[in-house]
Amino acid sequence: MNSYYDRTHLEQIPELIRLAPEAAASFLQFEEQLYHGSTSKLPMRTKELIAVTVAHVTGCPYCIDVHVRKYKEQGGTMEEIVEALLVAAATRSGAILSHGVQALLAYNRQAPAPEAGTHRDQQGSGSSGTPECFC
Repeated sequence: MNSYYDRTHLEQIPELIRLAPEAAASFLQFEEQLYHGSTSKLPMRTKELIAVTVAHVTGCPYCIDVHVRKYKEQGGTMEEIVEALLVAAATRSGAILSHGVQALLAYNRQAPAPEAGTHRDQQGSGSSGTPECFC
């Protein structure tokens, strides 16, 4: 069975670059400046640890592979990676909890709940029948 994520798929990146050369060149220049610019304040090892963590948050197996390898080459340890991942997990969980305030506010500003035995059939549609939210 073929893997959905196969490292050889990355060989197609030049095709993507060819389809949008100006935007791709801008992106690549941006990335180069961030990782190798002369005004950088963060050591490469720190940048790679950040990249490993963000790759996990975004769920990109290609980026996880590349940045873990680069982080290890910079002397990073698996223990540091795990700690960084746990910090990211805690931060994401904390953000979910703090965004719960939005649920509380939305609940409190909505029309009162229907009486027991009744049912509102709105299913998230606005008055025009279009969805109010796309998530």
